[in-house]
Amino acid sequence: KIYIIISVKMFVVLLCCFLYNVAALQSQRIHYSSLNRSNRHIPIMSTASFAASQIETVEKIKSAIPELALKTDLCWEGTVCNAPARLEAYDAPGLPNVAWLSSLHVENLASSLTIYCGPLTDVPHLTSRVLMNSDNTMSFFLDWRPRAYGAYETVLPDGTYPGPEELGRIAFEYSGARANMEKFYTTELRSIADGIRALGSEPPVPPSELELLTRGPLCVDIVLPINDANINAVLNTRQAAANAWLSWQLDPQHEHRPGAPVNSQYVFDTKARQNLYAALLDVYKAQFNDDGVILAAKDSGPLDEAYVGGGS
Repeated sequence: KIYIIISVKMFVVLLCCFLYNVAALQSQRIHYSSLNRSNRHIPIMSTASFAASQIETVEKIKSAIPELALKTDLCWEGTVCNAPARLEAYDAPGLPNVAWLSSLHVENLASSLTIYCGPLTDVPHLTSRVLMNSDNTMSFFLDWRPRAYGAYETVLPDGTYPGPEELGRIAFEYSGARANMEKFYTTELRSIADGIRALGSEPPVPPSELELLTRGPLCVDIVLPINDANINAVLNTRQAAANAWLSWQLDPQHEHRPGAPVNSQYVFDTKARQNLYAALLDVYKAQFNDDGVILAAKDSGPLDEAYVGGGS
């Protein structure tokens, strides 16, 4: 009887140990399964290549425009969604005519280059941005922003625009603005934009009204899978876009002639930058939640800066 009692007790102890181990293993398996599900939402590579390429681009611009100075009071370091973030801000008032340049990098999440020109030229502003999404895709946005309102958002499926029959005399104002900007939107740039656009798909969320109002005719707004080929394609496109902007910026033929409406250009640019900030706020809030509010303000720079340039 004693042996039977001891055997029963040992059996109970062993059974309890077995059940405890089974429960522990199950808990551990659930834990790892949860981690694996989470890890599937992490991009397969960081934005290191985009950051390195962007640094190289900014250095090239600084070398070509030596007046470009770091605005230490507007540079920023912090975190976005717990990821380290850094923004370097520059400007070159007067004849160099760079009202704002921001180079933003959020580790594993974002790389963005924004350049706003001053009012002494009609050179397009530049926006070049890559965001890493949670499903192993990246969102690529590129635009050479027009310096006058040409109603580009009203383009028809055949590539034409509404005329005076639909819009009245204002249609001539819009067509004149488009004609003036056409010298920048060359066949070569159209080919670059069309080429990268063919690799992606449209974003699931349509652009806001403010975004549409500020876009140029070559705007690229796509989502691509993250793979080596697409990364290289985006890198090359961003470099080509920045090179095009720099060549325009250094070309004296794009300076406003004496008597040109520099003040009117400034007024347009000020309103455009406000609209660009509001559009960017929507994008960053959707991507980074509350952290996107701060990021949009930092990336957009001052909206009320009294920049009129040295030649106005």
